[in-house]
Amino acid sequence: MTVKRKQFLLEWVRIIAVIIIALAIGFVITSLVSDDPVGAYRDLLTGPLPKISWVDGGLSLRGINRFGNWMEDSTTLILVGLAVAIVFSARQFSLGAEGQIFIGALAAGVVSLYLNAPAFIHIGVALIAAGTAGFLWGLIPGVLKAYLNADEIVSTLMLNIIALQIYRFILTQYLKDPTAGFVATEFFPNSAVLPVIIPGTRVTVMFIITIAAIVATWFLMSRTPLGYEIRILGANIKFAEYGGVNAKRVIALSMAVSGILAGLAGAHLSMGLLKQLTLNLSLGIGFEGIVVALLARNDPRAVPIAGLFYGYLRTGAQIMERSSDVTREVVLIIQAIIILFITAERIVPLIQEWWRRRQSPEAILEQGAADVV
Repeated sequence: MTVKRKQFLLEWVRIIAVIIIALAIGFVITSLVSDDPVGAYRDLLTGPLPKISWVDGGLSLRGINRFGNWMEDSTTLILVGLAVAIVFSARQFSLGAEGQIFIGALAAGVVSLYLNAPAFIHIGVALIAAGTAGFLWGLIPGVLKAYLNADEIVSTLMLNIIALQIYRFILTQYLKDPTAGFVATEFFPNSAVLPVIIPGTRVTVMFIITIAAIVATWFLMSRTPLGYEIRILGANIKFAEYGGVNAKRVIALSMAVSGILAGLAGAHLSMGLLKQLTLNLSLGIGFEGIVVALLARNDPRAVPIAGLFYGYLRTGAQIMERSSDVTREVVLIIQAIIILFITAERIVPLIQEWWRRRQSPEAILEQGAADVV
């Protein structure tokens, strides 16, 4: 077994171990606040899965909508996770995915409402508009960091606020449907709505586009000069510059290219899930994409696994909240503990060190003396 493969297997053993530990702690917390902790935890762990049963001589599938919720959440999370993974690989701690989602959704919404074209062209142009808007919005903090040395954390957070207010201003002043009872546009025409691929859910062709995005991101990062430059920049910026890499260009492009994926996530929310623009488009899912990227160690191949896992956890937590006596606050605590344990690098090494010390000769002698007494 090669060293690389051994490290890969050890990493998965670590992840599985800490998931089990975190779930056990979560169950203890649930036991303290719930009259039926087993049932509540069952909802968390199995709620998103469809239920197959035999009814009247045939198979019956129940809970497909819950499964759909899992896939819908995961699609958005994977797109945002890929976006964050690109920019984090360049060692640029951009937090701008949330703003790029709003700008991408706005661009897709304007095209959806005002372009009159066949579905294939209508959807294609809207998606291109969303990706382009995300690219341009991501380019702004990239240029600020590369050429003016502006702190990317501050600039992207501030640009998130600007993007949100631009989105709300245009929606309220120019796009709002006056007949609606809340701040929202008209529903998009059918030619601009992403086609559903799983009946009974809102899982659309964006799921297939997301698979293509995973492959494209992997290819970009591992098989192109720009991807190589992003990775070498993230490893050591001085070495990259010494080797002839234009660090400023790479910093700007890494943030801009990541914006394309975040913009597509915004298009998914507006064209696939809501089918309109609403005031509360995204409830912080751009920041949750950061968790997905961290879980995946910024590896595009691992982002779909991390996105599916986190999406499953989100959906299960929502079902647990609705179906049991566990409050939302406790559900969020359990969810946060699981994520914290998974991202903790030192948990398994600490346990191994504790076990090694327990098995030291001194510890064995002490235990033997205690047994004799």
